[in-house]
Parts: sequence; C-alpha cells; structure tokens
Amino acid sequence: MLLRQITMLIAENNFMNSNNAAKFAFYYILSLVALIAMAMSTGTVIFQIINKYIVDVINQYSGIYSDDTMKSAISVIFISAPIYFFITVQLMKNLFSGELDKESPIRKWLGYFIILISSFVVIGWLIGTLNGFLNGELTLKFLLKALTSLVISGAIFGFYFYDIKRTEVKDKKDKVIKVYFWAALAVVVISFVGALFVVETPAQTRERKMDEQVINSLNNVHSYLDRFYTEKGKLPNDLQAVVKEYAIQDKDVANPITKEKFEYKVVDKTHYEVCSVFKASNKKPNDQINYYGQAIWDHDAGKYCFTQKIFENPKASPMEVIK
Repeated sequence: MLLRQITMLIAENNFMNSNNAAKFAFYYILSLVALIAMAMSTGTVIFQIINKYIVDVINQYSGIYSDDTMKSAISVIFISAPIYFFITVQLMKNLFSGELDKESPIRKWLGYFIILISSFVVIGWLIGTLNGFLNGELTLKFLLKALTSLVISGAIFGFYFYDIKRTEVKDKKDKVIKVYFWAALAVVVISFVGALFVVETPAQTRERKMDEQVINSLNNVHSYLDRFYTEKGKLPNDLQAVVKEYAIQDKDVANPITKEKFEYKVVDKTHYEVCSVFKASNKKPNDQINYYGQAIWDHDAGKYCFTQKIFENPKASPMEVIK
C-alpha cells in the first residue's frame, strides 16, 4: 500500500516535477533505513557498555557483554551514520531553498512513515528491556537501558514531529533543527569512539580465535581420554597410546597453532593434567561455573596446565556424575 501511494504521489506533478519527487522519495526511504540501523546500533553499543561494566552474577545467558555484538554494532554505525547525516543535510538544504516544499505529500507521508517504523522498533526494544528486568536483570541495568531506549526514541520522535509541524522552512535557519542535528551527531560519535575503547582489537580477536582452536583440540583429547577410560578402565600413560588405539594422527593430540604435542600426565585414577601454550587469557568474572561436569578451559596467557576429571560412569547423566 505504501509503495502504491508513493508511486501515485510521484505521478502527481502539481507540487513538483516527477524527477524531484522520485529523488526526495529516495532520500526519505534511504534516510529511514539508515536511521533505524544507526539508532539500533547506537543503542546496542550503549547496552553492551552497560553489560560490560555492570556485571550480573546471576544472569549467565543474557544481558552479558559480547565483543561480537559490539563489533557488529560498530560496523553498522560506521556505514549507516554518514549516510543518514548526509541525506538529512541534503533534505534540509532543499527545504531551505524551496526545492522541497514543506507541504509536499512525499515529505508528509514519508516523515510520518519514519515515525511509525521507528515506533515499532522502539516498542520492541522496550519490550525486550522490560523482559530482561522481569527475568531478574539488575534494577540499575534495567533503568539505564530503559533510559537509553527512551532518550533515543524521544529524540527521533521529537525531531520528525517538529520538522513536519514547523510552518516556516524556506529561507529560514531553524535553531531547534540545528541543535537536534548536532546533538544526534555528538551522541553517535561519542558512542562510536567509546565502543572502540571497549571492544577488543583485531589483533586480540585473532589471538582469541587461535586459542579457541587450541581449546577445541583439547576438548577432542578429553573425549578420547573419556572413551579410553570407559573401554580400558584406566587412563593411558601417554597420548601416543590414544593415537594408536583410535588410529588418529599425531596432530590430533597437538596444539594446532604451534604444532607441539600437548604435555600430558596422569594425576590419579580419574584425573589427568594437560598443558599447552595460549596467546592470551580468557578468564572472566564468574566463568568458573560448571553445570554439567564438562571440562573447563579457562587459562592465562602463555603456558598453562589444566587438571581435568574424566567421567567414571559415562552412561550416567551429567547431573548424576556431579552428585
């Protein structure tokens, strides 16, 4: 319906030539897409900063800081913000010159449409924030996130309502519009720069991903040792016994980055120690929570040794093993 209405508006030449109508329709639609992307990503950055510095020890699955989420938001802001502010400047210039009439149906329809779509997005945002609070999120985190949602949505609504309702636009420099514009730009820039100070660097990301490969290999070794214990009733004396028993390769029991075989020794009947080298530490507050009896691979940078326990009764459920 909206596209049909826009097409009809463009076809009407009583307010401007069709080329200008198409141009301004394009400007408004593009600004809508860029606005939603920019607003959501700016809010996400602020949410993630809140998550990072206000840690909720109870909430282990949601409301926690995520570097990947932060990086996605930074990328979206980097692309969408320049587009939005550039298009906004062009629209304001055309309003000032009179090329875009203040009573233009294109301006009225798409201005209200931007408010409508933004309303849907913000309502969903607020529902998610409230749901997090009802699920036990800290009151302070909820209040800060709710305030962030309200400020961003209020700024969007206020700007477009004021812009649509103002009576004089041609040859008139509006101070309120200017304040809105520069304030919005400042918030986006500050959020973007703040995110760069919080998020891990590309080099740190590469190191983390290398360490994750090492942990994946250690998990595989742990699985082979569990299986060996189940079948033999004891732990192997060395990892070479695992290689021979299951016809795997030496690289399967080695650090995939350094290619050095994992250091291994038996501690007692059901415990073993395995060592490897890591690029960086992955230890974070409250990471030492083991709900299912699985191996935990929290480590410091450099050489680090883990003492792990294999399941004595692998047929039992993980919760039974913990008991």
